[in-house]
Amino acid sequence: MRSHLLNGLTTEHYRSSVTEGVERVAAKLATTDRPFTGVTVDALTPRVDAIDLDRPLGDTAAVLDELEDVYLKDAVYFHHPRYLAHLNCPVVIPAVLGEAVLSAVNSSLDTWDQSAGGTLIERKLIDWTARRIGLGPAADGVFTSGGTQSNLQALLLAREEAKPGRAGWEEGDPLAKLRIFASEASHFSVQKSARLLGLRQEAVVPVPVDHDKRMQTVALAHELERCTRDGLVPMAVVATAGTTDFGSIDPLPEIAELCARYGVWLHVDAAYGCGLLASLKYRDRLAGIERADSVTVDYHKSFFQPVSSSAVLVKDAATLRHATYHAEYLNPRRMVHERIPNQVDKSLQTTRRFDALKLWMTLRVMGADGIGQLFDEVCDLAAEGWKLLAADPRFDVVVEPTLSTLVFRCIPAAVTGPAEIDRANLYARRALFASGDAVVAGTKVGGRHYLKFTLLNPETTAADIAAVLDLIAGHAEQYLGESLDRAS
Repeated sequence: MRSHLLNGLTTEHYRSSVTEGVERVAAKLATTDRPFTGVTVDALTPRVDAIDLDRPLGDTAAVLDELEDVYLKDAVYFHHPRYLAHLNCPVVIPAVLGEAVLSAVNSSLDTWDQSAGGTLIERKLIDWTARRIGLGPAADGVFTSGGTQSNLQALLLAREEAKPGRAGWEEGDPLAKLRIFASEASHFSVQKSARLLGLRQEAVVPVPVDHDKRMQTVALAHELERCTRDGLVPMAVVATAGTTDFGSIDPLPEIAELCARYGVWLHVDAAYGCGLLASLKYRDRLAGIERADSVTVDYHKSFFQPVSSSAVLVKDAATLRHATYHAEYLNPRRMVHERIPNQVDKSLQTTRRFDALKLWMTLRVMGADGIGQLFDEVCDLAAEGWKLLAADPRFDVVVEPTLSTLVFRCIPAAVTGPAEIDRANLYARRALFASGDAVVAGTKVGGRHYLKFTLLNPETTAADIAAVLDLIAGHAEQYLGESLDRAS
């Protein structure tokens, strides 16, 4: 069994095995003609259940054959131009190379003695990102598993910073007084983080959005005033730079002004919109982000990186102390005085992959402009798609895109009732997924069912969008025809 351990004696086995795996994936990518096969849970489950994990095949080729049957053949392929559903991006090749390197070396980024140069690379990328945001010379941060973890850590810091010096803090149940303000279109991880941080369900105050799905600053000001008047503690405002459903960006400068006035921590969730940090055309849409106390970025969304690759950044490095714990066996306090850089001092995680290497490889091969150009292309594509939808009487589109998301629904000519329109759109999405011809997402707007294109593939064209719209309309009409047949 030692022949399967990667070491200096097994390099040839490593090379041949990885090469064989890469060849299989490359062949699959080259021949995939649609984003999904349409396989159902009921069809795929027995194939997986039939595998006896206690009886190994012992041969790489045989295992890859098996993997083809239970995974590769029916995977959902984000690289296909008609995958238009969620915030999943095709990945750039330099990042995939970085993934191969980091997996093989297997550094852990918690302490210097487990990573050495990996620590310095991650720190340099954090500094690079902080400069792109404009957080200032005292900024710092750390890589995370994703936007949910980044938001959780940011709100942890905000909670701890809200405690000192607050009048009446120790009276009664202190945590019950804390309030977080986020728009109605913010990510669900804000509510999840609040619960994990011991706050009550009412701690997250939803702020109404305007027609463009951006936080209404007048409403925010009203809520902050009411919070203060009622003897509660405004802990944080979460502004979203790229909402999941609409790609909308909250008015960051105005929100920053309100946070400064009330002394509230400003967190900007830029998990989606962080691609604008590299944009050659639309960087100004993030104006005001530099005033944030903390920022979430997801490189694995709009920087075209493999999952996972995310970070949380803070304006004041000192605030990261709220996530610091010292263990004698790992990062004893004396190491701080010896200036040994242990990233676990900043992180909620202990063992942590060297995910930063993927972004490092990407920047060193493509440069930031290369990433920005790709993101600009999908933003431009969304603008084209909006024009198609706005001009097509078969569809109702919600808002003009700020980033690369389109939310719309099909309105068949023969139907006027909202419930029947809902059912037609739900049917169209399911039928499209079952066919495998395209994958689209869905959401609710005003209680009604809508469809969603999240455009993160520069290879997708306006012609692809038009073709998928035709497919959606066709499935909706098919549903109506079947409904009439059943009624008769």
